[in-house]
Amino acid sequence: MHVKWMMVLLMLSFSGFAQKKSIGRLLKNYNTQSVPYISVEELKMKQDEYLILDSRKAEEFEVSHLPNAIRVDDRLDETTLERIRKSNKKIVVYCSVGVRSEDFGEKMIKKTGQPVFNLYGGIFAWKDAGFLILDNEGQPTERVHTFSKNWQDYLSTGIAVY
Repeated sequence: MHVKWMMVLLMLSFSGFAQKKSIGRLLKNYNTQSVPYISVEELKMKQDEYLILDSRKAEEFEVSHLPNAIRVDDRLDETTLERIRKSNKKIVVYCSVGVRSEDFGEKMIKKTGQPVFNLYGGIFAWKDAGFLILDNEGQPTERVHTFSKNWQDYLSTGIAVY
């Protein structure tokens, strides 16, 4: 019986059930923290103080996004810069988990000299915390674009779309 349980545990660990992919480990591997993080809880509490920029592709944004988010893709064009200048708000940028948004945040800091925050865990962490996300019609949704099938393992709640 003992050997049987060891085999089951071994099979579970190889199949991925025993090891949940960690956004924290992912961010440690890919990010340098050149753009300081803000937690989803802090952003939620002070949402009105921030200009929220979504650095994902259009098809990702259309599936779902944070309330009041502005899609900027990965471009830092004059329209985006003008909007930032007029807002007089602190800036937070996000993507799926926080990797692409760090890259965009670095561009913003170089171009504007303004402080920028990167949403730790991106829209995945926002959704997993139970916070509202909206579809392209501005309606609440459970759907989250996961960029690719491989990335859906980092999302714990909602309906993965890719």
